[in-house]
Amino acid sequence: MALVLYASLYPFSDWRWPPGLALADLARLPWPPWIDRFDIAFNLLGYAPLGTLLVLAVLRSGGGLAWALLLGLAGPGLLSYGTELAQQFLPGRHPSLKDMATNAVGAAIGALLALALQALGVIDRWHRARERWFMRDSAGGLALLALWPAALLFPAPVPLGLGQGLLRLRDLAAEALEGVAWAEPAHALLAAPTGAQATGPLGETLITALGLLAPCLVAYSVARPGWRRAVLALGAAGLALAGMTLSTALNYGPDHALAWLTPYAVPGLASGLLVAWLLAPLPRGLAAGLGLMVLTGLITAVTQAPDDPFFAQSLQSWEQGQFVRFHGLAQWLGWLWPFAAIGWLFTRLARRTPDR
Repeated sequence: MALVLYASLYPFSDWRWPPGLALADLARLPWPPWIDRFDIAFNLLGYAPLGTLLVLAVLRSGGGLAWALLLGLAGPGLLSYGTELAQQFLPGRHPSLKDMATNAVGAAIGALLALALQALGVIDRWHRARERWFMRDSAGGLALLALWPAALLFPAPVPLGLGQGLLRLRDLAAEALEGVAWAEPAHALLAAPTGAQATGPLGETLITALGLLAPCLVAYSVARPGWRRAVLALGAAGLALAGMTLSTALNYGPDHALAWLTPYAVPGLASGLLVAWLLAPLPRGLAAGLGLMVLTGLITAVTQAPDDPFFAQSLQSWEQGQFVRFHGLAQWLGWLWPFAAIGWLFTRLARRTPDR
């Protein structure tokens, strides 16, 4: 629901009362005459998972079928109506009854899919498979691992180079302190150029290797020991290839989808996978501690890597093209995923739960 709200109300700025609209007319949504296939597909795909998850949440918690369908259908419908009403206060957004209808259809498709999965026993089989592969308290780690491929879709200056949030925080702090007399020394320090040079071959290889090793160690902190960890590391490498290839294709076109596989990125992937396999036998606590070190090194290296003209051009295409509704979400995932992983690994070490 939070992701739906984010995509529906982005960029959360320039709120104003709808010009020429009376208070009594706010509740009525127009039906636009045009047909936007991209909008229709976006609405269907955005609300179908929500309907699926809501129905499964009720059924898996012991609720009845009627309550599951009520929540899975009425909940997304009310959410969609509320977001369409809120879009009237955002310039550049066009609320419509058609969007609400397609959102409701997407939620209904998701609800029916949940019923089919439950009836076929797919959910029970997934639960048993999860018990074989992961520890009982693995929900947070699995959520991070599921978000990692989506974070790779946002353009990065170096392959698998997530964690640019510190640079953005520095820029925001410098902007906030600009013109403040007593904060001139701090503003000068924040606004000063870092003097970073272009990332060399060794730096690109190191960042790529750390970028692959980080999710592997997150997985090791929740996975049961044995051959399954080697399979998870291989799966992470496959997701890295798929995510970076898709990201490059979206930015530069399908003809350049493999342009990110530079002579320095390939050794980084190979070395990251090799080290991950060598670390597979580690205990969960040690894997979590080493994961903190790897993530810290990744953030440090990415922060020192400067942007290049092609990277800036790709960001501009995301912010001005059809990806504007997806841009903000992917951007925050790419910036904050390593920090979220660090926070979660800290909680793992603090709890010191035994393997079970």
